[in-house]
Amino acid sequence: MAEILAGKLNSMFVEFVRALPALGLALIVIVATAILVKIAENVAERITSRTNFRPSLANLIVTLVKIAVWVLGILIAAIVVFPDVTPASLFAGLGIGAVAIGFAFQDIFENFLAGMLLMARDKMRMGDVIECEGIVGRVERITLRETHVRSLSRELTVVPNSVLFKNPVEILTDDKLRRHEVVIGVSYDTDLDHAAEVIERAVKSIDGIAHEEGLDVFAREFNSSSIDFLVRWFAGSTPRKGWETTDQVVRTVKRALDDAGIEIPFPYVTHTFKERVPLGVEPGEAN
Repeated sequence: MAEILAGKLNSMFVEFVRALPALGLALIVIVATAILVKIAENVAERITSRTNFRPSLANLIVTLVKIAVWVLGILIAAIVVFPDVTPASLFAGLGIGAVAIGFAFQDIFENFLAGMLLMARDKMRMGDVIECEGIVGRVERITLRETHVRSLSRELTVVPNSVLFKNPVEILTDDKLRRHEVVIGVSYDTDLDHAAEVIERAVKSIDGIAHEEGLDVFAREFNSSSIDFLVRWFAGSTPRKGWETTDQVVRTVKRALDDAGIEIPFPYVTHTFKERVPLGVEPGEAN
């Protein structure tokens, strides 16, 4: 047994020594591939920077160039180490292996493919504010596997690309303008036509609102203590612009209604009792 084991180890050592030149050449090919990847990356970045490609699409092109160079270098290194392997047999083996790997790493490849499609499509650019599955924030980075979304309070959420690809995504900043709204209540004894004129005049006096896009003042419903107006206007699409213009609208309309003597009522509550409620103190009960 010892002689057989020694013979096996000796033959393995001899084969290893014979393979050393091929392994060294394959290592040189890998190092050269790494250098070529850096060169190809710089060239691709220079070319895409001179075009009008979106940052996400330019990043996708650079990433695909890097992957292509790496795959080519690894294939050449494999053929150097195993001379009997032909490119056709190698691709056939890769095809069979890809099926097995695909089942084993289904989620990873799903996110990878979703990342490529997200980078290629026109919508959802880096810098957009989005909302998806309860996640609200600004898109900071899109990679082949995940997307970095920075919330409005500065927390970072790393979202798998498949989540953004398979679910509806609301892009809040796709356009420069977005419609904002607020509800304003007036008392029941108010002349509604006069109240609408006062509200409209107040909102039109505010800077920072896109007046050319129109302004809506609708009497919406009979509420419990007031008649509610729905006021809608267009302003910047970012959340901060919406908050700023809403603040201006509320302040300006409140001031205008006060000047016009129009009441913004508090909620009224009416209590009904089944039995009579005494309003005074019965004689002899003072103590």
